[in-house]
Amino acid sequence: MTSIADARPALLPMVLRVDGWSTGLFGIAMAAAAPLLRDPLGLPVPVSLLFGVVMLTGGIALLAIARREPRRFAAPVIGVNALSAVGMTALAYSGVFALTPSGTAFLLTGAALVATFAALEYVGLRRVDR
Repeated sequence: MTSIADARPALLPMVLRVDGWSTGLFGIAMAAAAPLLRDPLGLPVPVSLLFGVVMLTGGIALLAIARREPRRFAAPVIGVNALSAVGMTALAYSGVFALTPSGTAFLLTGAALVATFAALEYVGLRRVDR
């Protein structure tokens, strides 16, 4: 029989897997839909393509980390996610791109999701360290 204490360490790899799959799949969608996103979001096609490729690559890395060494790389993952959330928020308000209101909401929603993953990964890391 598995106790709750035994299940606690499993949180970190599970969150890393969900983060990896969602990041990778969203990256594919972002790259594939780049031309369609230009007008409704105000994101230039090359930027959407770049974001998509970076997200796909990041998703693959997260899945590898979740499978092999979640504890070892959790802190850098949390840091990258936190910086990504800050970066998306800054980009949403920077005026660098002529974002539409939907584009601003898109980036802010992405920032909130990435920050949520960072928080869950932090909780998972704390549980492993106990």
